[in-house]
Amino acid sequence: MKSGIYALVASTVGYFLFLGVLTIPACQNQAIHLNKITLTWGQDVNVPEQWGFLQNQVTPFLLDTSDGETLHAWHILPLGLYKKHEEELIDEPAGLAVDITSRLSFKMLREDPESLLVLYLHGAAGTLGSGWRPPSYRAMSALNPVKIHTVAIDYRGFGTSTGTPSEAGLLNDALALAKWAMEVAGIPPSRIVLFSQSLGTAVTISLAHHLATQVANPIFFSGMVLVAPFADVEQLTATYRIAGTIPLLDPIARFPRLLDFFNRFIIAKWPSKDKLAGFVRSCEMSTDDNARYHITIIHAEDDYDIPWEHSDKLYWHAVNASSPHGISYEELEEEKAASRSELLGGGWVVEQNTQKGSLREAISKWGLHDRIMSYPIVSLAVWKAFQREASEAP
Repeated sequence: MKSGIYALVASTVGYFLFLGVLTIPACQNQAIHLNKITLTWGQDVNVPEQWGFLQNQVTPFLLDTSDGETLHAWHILPLGLYKKHEEELIDEPAGLAVDITSRLSFKMLREDPESLLVLYLHGAAGTLGSGWRPPSYRAMSALNPVKIHTVAIDYRGFGTSTGTPSEAGLLNDALALAKWAMEVAGIPPSRIVLFSQSLGTAVTISLAHHLATQVANPIFFSGMVLVAPFADVEQLTATYRIAGTIPLLDPIARFPRLLDFFNRFIIAKWPSKDKLAGFVRSCEMSTDDNARYHITIIHAEDDYDIPWEHSDKLYWHAVNASSPHGISYEELEEEKAASRSELLGGGWVVEQNTQKGSLREAISKWGLHDRIMSYPIVSLAVWKAFQREASEAP
């Protein structure tokens, strides 16, 4: 009995010491981003063929940010397009491209007036080559293996990218990627879809909100696909487990005042629900013909890292912002129960449409936190997000 009590006391003290460590900015930063955990130890991210890609199907290159950081990036060619130019691509130098604009892959992206581009913003931990990310790059172009290119980045502090991650820093990284796509690659926003997962969904929403709410020259992309998102960091801490195992504030979530106390120490807020609502509202109120949106939120019921209820909250904030009179969470849940369509593979999908755009929530029965990124439900969502160009595609 005494040994059991001692063990309980020791574990409780240890947990609160762990929480105390998390109030230290550097430790908290690592707990949120996990950028030092590369998950690609011993592998060279400048050799994408290690992950099953064909020779020079992926072109690694470097991207500079406005505040002086250098990001590592991959340009992934769709397989059908690669097949058409295989011999020419194999003849090019392999590895990191010193000048991406001189590569054939880049020229095919820039010079084709029908090319489509996915800007890919990954989740916490790892690099461009970690886990289910390489298979998910192939899923991006599954429904049009000739036209859909993908460009992904490692944020500052991830992989071989310079710097240290932060909320403002990751937004700056996303802005650098968007600027490269529009100004260097010459792809208009109407042919760009933002794809993201987990932490990347917060970056994507922040990017879309930032560009759409600019006073001068607001920018609206063709659409965005958000996989396994969270409402905001404060709500995430009550359920999130680091690497799916170590709880952050889950044990004290039943004590609201104590939870609020620890949430005061959170530096990176990532208020996705509020920014997504602000983005939708800005589109609805704008007189700009380009102010349109196509948003798909995807989550797996068996996701043990971020519970799928976060997608419910995010979807409600978006739908509420799209309605001139608003709608309560409970009212929307009743509407969803009555109108949702069952997915043949397990799960369901609901959709809300306005004159300005479309909002979709797709909940899969299976897929965990990462595997779902490579599933057909994602490929279909990416294709639907290219709604402005889909009617012209073969």
